[in-house]
Amino acid sequence: MTFSASPAPFSSPGSGPNASTGVLLSHGFTGSTVSLLGWARYLADAGYAVSLPLLPGHGTTWQELARTPWQHWYQGYEDAYTELAGRTERVFAAGLSMGGTLALRLAAKQPVAGVAVVNPGLTVADPRARYAHLLKYVLRSVPAIGNSIKLQGQDEGAYSRTPVGAVAEVLKLFRDTTNLLPLLSVPVIAFRSAIDPVVPESSMDVLRQLCSELEVVPLPNSYHVATMDHDAPLIFSRSHEFIQHVSAGTSA
Repeated sequence: MTFSASPAPFSSPGSGPNASTGVLLSHGFTGSTVSLLGWARYLADAGYAVSLPLLPGHGTTWQELARTPWQHWYQGYEDAYTELAGRTERVFAAGLSMGGTLALRLAAKQPVAGVAVVNPGLTVADPRARYAHLLKYVLRSVPAIGNSIKLQGQDEGAYSRTPVGAVAEVLKLFRDTTNLLPLLSVPVIAFRSAIDPVVPESSMDVLRQLCSELEVVPLPNSYHVATMDHDAPLIFSRSHEFIQHVSAGTSA
């Protein structure tokens, strides 16, 4: 397994007038921090305090991910929130794909200021996935879902195989988070790719139905990993504008 960059956590202390605002980012299922490094560095350059943890079971081997329950992914994300909240006045939760699921879950459980998600997962398209809790005993892994990127030459550092046992955990996370969505009371901005082979449109339908304050920004020229695709600059700039707008309201 070769990564184009190190799948290591990223953190920035913040600087200038935006240092009191924290942004907590999460990569997606089977992926790594590589997929969000551009976004994290953009926000850090804007002066925000930024935290991008490497989720448990990721950045190592798919076999380790197969042994990691979804609660550990969320706990890793929430632990990073606790650290970031301890040194800032407000925290925004953000994430890609399953990382977006974690961000939405965190916002339903913790006092975050707002949420920015890219192609967040709440449902799956493949009907076979619902049997993953049984299939894992006869089929350990399936082909990778990573690197769904229209822009040539990009590598998000995802696993070469997808563990079936971990797919069963993803479904549990999706169900649990969907049940919590009615508790969301903060603004959410969701970036949605026009073509997404990984997360179906039904995920956005759930979000539209259960999220009371939602803005959807179309991404016309990107696939699933849009943070490394043609529309990445739009994600970066619009999320910055969103954070500024919401922060101005919370400090007024």
